[in-house]
Amino acid sequence: MSEKEKKNRIKVLDMHTGGEPLRIVTDGYPDIDGSSILEKRRFAKEKLDHLRLFIMAEPRGHRDMYGAVLVKTENSDADIGVLFMHNEGYSTMCGHGIIALGRYVVDHELVEVSEPETKVVFDCPCGLVETTIKVTGGKAGAVSFKSVPSFVYSLDHLVRVPGLGDIAIDVAYGGAFYAIVDASRFKLDVMRAPSRLLLDAADTISRTVRNTLSVEHPLDADLSYLYGTILTDGKDEFSADQPTGNVCVFADGQIDRSPTGSGVSARLAVQHARGQIALHQVRRFKSATDAEFTGKIIEETECGKYLAVVTEISGRANYVGESTFWLDENDNLGKGFLLR
Repeated sequence: MSEKEKKNRIKVLDMHTGGEPLRIVTDGYPDIDGSSILEKRRFAKEKLDHLRLFIMAEPRGHRDMYGAVLVKTENSDADIGVLFMHNEGYSTMCGHGIIALGRYVVDHELVEVSEPETKVVFDCPCGLVETTIKVTGGKAGAVSFKSVPSFVYSLDHLVRVPGLGDIAIDVAYGGAFYAIVDASRFKLDVMRAPSRLLLDAADTISRTVRNTLSVEHPLDADLSYLYGTILTDGKDEFSADQPTGNVCVFADGQIDRSPTGSGVSARLAVQHARGQIALHQVRRFKSATDAEFTGKIIEETECGKYLAVVTEISGRANYVGESTFWLDENDNLGKGFLLR
């Protein structure tokens, strides 16, 4: 191994939340400049995107890999800053990632740990996310987080989706913007249909909505884009006993293995707007892996001109392993590539 290879190493720790991966960079990443977390996100996109590909893509990762880099925060109300990455770029919020990171920062004592609960505030591109981690014997367990204000952008936005027909779609924000639609409207069972059919339908819906509706976040233009589509089973009326299906397809055709924390927040905002759920009523959301998050609305608020809600999402994460990556000399494929 050359001296250059020894020097240019990146270490990572892998976790999963409901089956959805989170690759956490633990050493070897260069400094990320910026006076705010959004400036750091722009810097990473413009100057360090080759490292995103190096970590996320093959031969070290895959098309559905997800990652996080912990960064210093300049926000005095936060403990730690975080940037999220995936096959296409850098997301503004990641609920499954927050759940995994909550456990990680406690177990690795990156914050002051207290029992039976430790509070950690993450500075995310979407805003501050307050996290509560259950701690027993110094070990982290279940994690809950209060998301940024979630709101409905459009209800029953009618679009003509190629191959699927005319469909009314809700668009809502839960840290990122999502199109939300009952998959039975185009004869798919969201919990039983082949993932290929769900992916194709959701991708087509996302493209169609992006072409027919320009979403705008009231506080920051960097947040103003449709991240993906959530396919549901249509069971939006409150039920304490039965979980509701929630399959999210985001970025460049990634299927979330978890129920999607930011997507659950967006869906709760829609349920609240339709009078289908009350404050503090707990709802269960199930993903394609049968993993579950619980979610509830804990507060009504505002986000710019929009009526909004603050949600609390809960789940569990697990460790997978650790790796050290480097680039062998003359290995162009080792820089990263993606195949579908």
